[in-house]
Amino acid sequence: MDKKRCFWVNSDQIYIDYHDKEWGTPVYDDKTLFEFLILETFQAGLSWITILKKRENFRKAFDDFDYQKIALYSEEKYDSLLQDSGIIRNKLKVKSAITNAKFFMEVQKEFGSFSKFIWGYVDGKPIVNTFHKREDVPATTELSDKISKDLKKRGFKFVGSTVMYAYMQAVGMVNDHTTDCFRYNEI
Repeated sequence: MDKKRCFWVNSDQIYIDYHDKEWGTPVYDDKTLFEFLILETFQAGLSWITILKKRENFRKAFDDFDYQKIALYSEEKYDSLLQDSGIIRNKLKVKSAITNAKFFMEVQKEFGSFSKFIWGYVDGKPIVNTFHKREDVPATTELSDKISKDLKKRGFKFVGSTVMYAYMQAVGMVNDHTTDCFRYNEI
């Protein structure tokens, strides 16, 4: 018997695996939180399936999402990333990955971890929504607006409210699995 999944999951196995094993599962690890920050910022204006299909290329190109290394990328490394056909070669997005790595570490210094900072917006536990259909799921919320403004004030790039809400969904700050999805109750 087929499992009932969220409306956005298509028949592509990479999408199914992502939905079934990752999306909406609470993430408290700074390394993974940074990975999703990079992936979500590159996704801006594109489909998520595009990013998922290139995820391993991103991992390789960006030193396994090691923010300490990324923050120190030279102009030569930046130029090489722009030549890497395995990733999204958008100059501003590549530059933002380097910029965001630097500010990610600034947040760590201030709060002890990025996790403490970002999860502080939801008191350390996911917001459980009860959405039934596609039309119920928002693209932004007051909270994603607030997080976006805070991150922008801190110098982060490509962190608009829509990107931040998608980030909150991905890292499990909100449980936006629809109520008929098998993952809704698992999470």
